Formats: sequence, C-alpha cells, structure tokens
Amino acid sequence: MKTDIMKALIIALSLALSLASVATAHGQTTSASTIEIMAPWARATPGGATNGAAYMTILNKGKEADRLVAVSTTVAETAAMHRSETENGVMKMLAVDAVDVRGGSQAVFKPGGYHVMLMDLKQPLVEGQSFPMTLTFEKAGKITVTVKVQKIGAADDEMGHMQQDMGGMKSE
Repeated sequence: MKTDIMKALIIALSLALSLASVATAHGQTTSASTIEIMAPWARATPGGATNGAAYMTILNKGKEADRLVAVSTTVAETAAMHRSETENGVMKMLAVDAVDVRGGSQAVFKPGGYHVMLMDLKQPLVEGQSFPMTLTFEKAGKITVTVKVQKIGAADDEMGHMQQDMGGMKSE
C-alpha cells in the first residue's frame, strides 16, 4: 500500500514539474507578477557590430496598468528602450523613458517598432546562444528573462511560431 502511494506521489510530482517546464518555455514571469514576458529574442550580430536589439511581447494579465521603466543586461554596456517610426519616408529611432502596458493588454517589441537597443556589445550575439536581460516595472518590479539569439536578419514573422495564443489581449 505504501509503495502504491509513493509511486502515485512520484508520478504526480513528475507531471507537475513537466507542466511547469512547458509553461516557462513560452513565457517568463515572477510568481507574484501579473506581467508575463513572451518569447524574448535578439538577432545575431556580425563580428564587428557594436550594437544589437532585443524584442519580446509583454503581457499584462492584471487589471491595473504597469510601466516598463528600465532594462539592463550583461552583454552590453547600455540597454535602452527605443521606438522606430517613419516620418516623411525617413525611418527614425527615438529613445523612450518608459513603455506603458495597460491592464489586460500587451506591448509588442518588434523590428520596426518598440525594441531594446543593446549598445556597446561586449561580444557579438551568436545564433543559438542566449543571455539574461532584466526588465524593471513600476509595480511588478524586476523580471529577468532569457533572451534567445536567432539568426542574423531574423524577422518578427519568423518568431511567430514562438508566440502562444494571447488570449484576446489587446496590443498597445
């Protein structure tokens, strides 16, 4: 009888750990946070490049708004939020102090839009490798995610397979 109970407990624990690992493969969050970071990625950089960029989707599963106010990483001297926009046919990149994420919505960081600029890279970003990046929110605090480096020239539509159903959340 004790053996059957032990086997059942081991199976239940194994199942719980398996489900937890599947959940974290799609999104990264802290247990007390309503903020979830989906599919953080960066493009690989050529050997001489000194700058790179990181992208992700930030989900706010709560009812209250939050703000991303800072980013940092060990792979670059400086990490900063930027927004690309086209004005009179000219693409501009503008630094932003913060990115708002309303309750029940998402903020998408993708090529041609919001992104995290990685300036003065300490080494090239190599396809297949990953690096940590810490996002600081006004309410949720610090969330450290693992950014996966994709091929040089990777496009946002290629990352679509990494995104899961967003549950009807609105984009910012």
